[in-house]
Amino acid sequence: MSKRPGHVYSTSEPILMQTFDGAAIDKEYQFYDEDAARVSQKIDEELKRDWARRKDIQRRQVKVMLLGQAESGKSTLQKQFQLYYAHHALDHERPLWRPVVYFNILKAVRMILDELDHELNNLSIDDSVEGQAVAHALAPLGDLSGEFSRLRTKLVPLVAMEDSLASELSGGVAVTGGRTGVYVRAGWQALVTPLSPNRSHALPGTGGLSPAVAQVTSLASRTLIAVQNEVDELWKHPAVRILLNNRRIRLDESAPFFLDSIRRIAQPDYLPSTADLLNVRLQTLGVAEHSFDIELCGSRYNWLMYDVGGAVRRHAWVPYFDDATAIIFLAPISAFDQYLEEDPRTNRVDDSLQLFTAICSNKLLKNSHLVLMLNKTDLLQKKLEAGVKVRKYITSYGDRPNTYADVSEYFRAHFIQVHKRHDISRRALYVHFTSMLDIRATQDIIVNVGEAIIRSHIAKTGLA
Repeated sequence: MSKRPGHVYSTSEPILMQTFDGAAIDKEYQFYDEDAARVSQKIDEELKRDWARRKDIQRRQVKVMLLGQAESGKSTLQKQFQLYYAHHALDHERPLWRPVVYFNILKAVRMILDELDHELNNLSIDDSVEGQAVAHALAPLGDLSGEFSRLRTKLVPLVAMEDSLASELSGGVAVTGGRTGVYVRAGWQALVTPLSPNRSHALPGTGGLSPAVAQVTSLASRTLIAVQNEVDELWKHPAVRILLNNRRIRLDESAPFFLDSIRRIAQPDYLPSTADLLNVRLQTLGVAEHSFDIELCGSRYNWLMYDVGGAVRRHAWVPYFDDATAIIFLAPISAFDQYLEEDPRTNRVDDSLQLFTAICSNKLLKNSHLVLMLNKTDLLQKKLEAGVKVRKYITSYGDRPNTYADVSEYFRAHFIQVHKRHDISRRALYVHFTSMLDIRATQDIIVNVGEAIIRSHIAKTGLA
């Protein structure tokens, strides 16, 4: 039969199939199976080693949350940790804090001038006992209007730079509610630092700052150098001292430190000192992560510290940190005479107690080691020595002595009581009185707290 076009063979032709040796087939398939098994086993072993490495890294990660209201000292504590465990990184950041120091000074000068205008213009109509006392103290100084008008005229160029400096540092970040100042998100240093094309280091000749920030910083520096005498004169003026002592002028807590140091700071080659970095005031938004390597008992641990900014919506961050090793809660007990900016009816110490209550009773945080730092004890002592009465602001204090020992113990007892009543896991509470500006004392506490947290982590994870 002839083959049909397009066909190799016809359906009527017999097809001869070659037979193969069965042993050869078995051997070939056996070889294939062994090779595949070896490859598979090698992949499995590599995956197991990778999993073990990741597990070991996770077990050696110590996650610590810094919690507390705005201005409680969280960022300062983070800098203290950085100073102790990673001081080289902090040294690298020093130039970036220069414009922030300038901003703190500009803001303080503007607040003094604004409060002076308000107080001097309204003093004649203030018939309160306190108002009359201030008027009596100012009377020997005579007419101050001409003197302060001259100072204001000289200082206008400096004060006028506050908003532009704040805008450059904030990088376009704005806060609702009409609040002004510098508000930065995590990693703000990178935003104000120009990087080379390979994105690994700052461009030379910029002082570590981006062109826009460097320009406004340079202008602020030159202006501050030019008017440093007027700034010093304003700060040391007897009328300003009287109003400060009578609490008619209220400044940020760091303002006196920087104004006292105006001669040192107003220098062309100024570089922030460690004390400057600890005193500087900067509002943080969001959650900032900081990493330190800590050696303990011959082992290295990666300490991940999360600074939860005071402007963060409360409790929105909790679900992301249910595996936190520890919580360090900072309560500024010096703030007994202050009220929340967003709610002038709420005392700041009461607010700290409410926030601490919420943390103790939160189920997602129940497994975290809990450390309480009753902070800013140095400011508390100064206020009490100046005669500020606690019972005027916290009526439950009653007639207890207005001494540091009694006041500090009163606040400590209240926080301990909150913990006893509301802590759902009945965990231990470690309490420390702290002043974040006292480097030696704070770093002693940091070592003790750090070791306690890591030992707790070791016990929990089973690390040897």
